[in-house]
Amino acid sequence: ASFLSLHPFKTFYIADLDAICGDGNHDRAIAELVRQYPALEFWVDTGSDLQTLSDKTPSNYKPVLGTESQSTPINLTSADLILSLDFKHNQALGHPDWLQQPDYWPATVVLMTLDLVGSNNGPDFQTLAKLCDQHPDKQIVAAGGVRDIKDLQQLRQIGVQAVLLASALHNGCIDTDALQKF
Repeated sequence: ASFLSLHPFKTFYIADLDAICGDGNHDRAIAELVRQYPALEFWVDTGSDLQTLSDKTPSNYKPVLGTESQSTPINLTSADLILSLDFKHNQALGHPDWLQQPDYWPATVVLMTLDLVGSNNGPDFQTLAKLCDQHPDKQIVAAGGVRDIKDLQQLRQIGVQAVLLASALHNGCIDTDALQKF
């Protein structure tokens, strides 16, 4: 509700860090959010692999499959989910073939730069520009490091179609006025 008071966001990304780390989960709380806000879409990363994902999810719930938690690439072109290409310290996490087989990617791909999340150091513009240039058929989503409206403008210029925001909202660097420009 607090985020919606800032802007009429249509999509929310949730990383269940307990589930990702294998230390429980927040399934009930997430299910309640999904139920309470049926007009919103929720992208949910629980660290699951494709085989353990249920196909009995509400229509406004989209699983996020992170490469860091996948043993081998599998064809996701017809899967109704989001792929997160996970990076840390300029290294791709998970099986290296994920980057070599973009024909396996679904329509929406997040570039998740984990060491930039919450860092206030800016996004990985270089890798994002390369992905947007090489894969114009994909919706590329930036995640990690967004500081302010200038970052949002630069991301738009290089072809990024969506951005995961958290720290810049929490610290007020991106506010309601800035969001109205996008």
